[in-house]
Amino acid sequence: MKRIALILIILSGIIFQAASATHGIIQQADSAYNKEDYASASRLYNKYLQEVGQSPTVLYNLANTYYRMGSIGRAIINYERALRLDPSFTDARTNLDYVNSKILDKPEDDSSFLENLYDSIIAMSTPNTWAWTALGCFILLLVAIALYIFARKVGIRKLGFFGAIIMSFVTVFTLTLAANSASGNNEHDYAIVMVPTTNLTSAPRAPKGKEEKVVPIHEGTRLKIVDSVPTPDDASSHMYYDVKINNSTRAWVKATDVERI
Repeated sequence: MKRIALILIILSGIIFQAASATHGIIQQADSAYNKEDYASASRLYNKYLQEVGQSPTVLYNLANTYYRMGSIGRAIINYERALRLDPSFTDARTNLDYVNSKILDKPEDDSSFLENLYDSIIAMSTPNTWAWTALGCFILLLVAIALYIFARKVGIRKLGFFGAIIMSFVTVFTLTLAANSASGNNEHDYAIVMVPTTNLTSAPRAPKGKEEKVVPIHEGTRLKIVDSVPTPDDASSHMYYDVKINNSTRAWVKATDVERI
């Protein structure tokens, strides 16, 4: 018994020391940020993420640090990663919108109003919150059905009937939000341009003539990766991504010029 107690004490001490060490890294990083030593702050925040794991707050702080360093691409990708973990992180979304406004020649958003509205609704909560909301709506649906079946008064039965219809739609909608929010956290089909300028090309290789269309895009631009093609004969890169911009324009971009969120 004493041996078990001793082992538990040792393990508790190790865990406490590890927690203190990681907390110390954050304190050092925050201190460096406040002193405007952004290079040290970014190194320490990245060290925490590598040793402990991803955290919305730490990713947000790292994004702020990169913005102060003038690295728009790094700032945007870390805001995006923070929002992937916590879509309801309002400060991260506000800062992301602000930094996105700094992108040079940013392609216009051609998404429909309904698509943007749906994305905004999903971003209001985390997948777990949407799942609990769906469960609550389902319970209300069962209550409405019970009122319709067992109530004796016609008015209450009508309330149960129409309430069940409404809650059926709401339950399905919130379940869809929960599923899409969770799938969005797991997919890595989006990427951010990390170099000052790269070119969208009409083929998965460097342009061979003026007749081939080349469109420049700038650091921080968000792309959706549809496919990838290795091109070992191209000395400038061994991989090209087939990408979409704003859900419509298709083109090719060097894989080395972008980073997946």
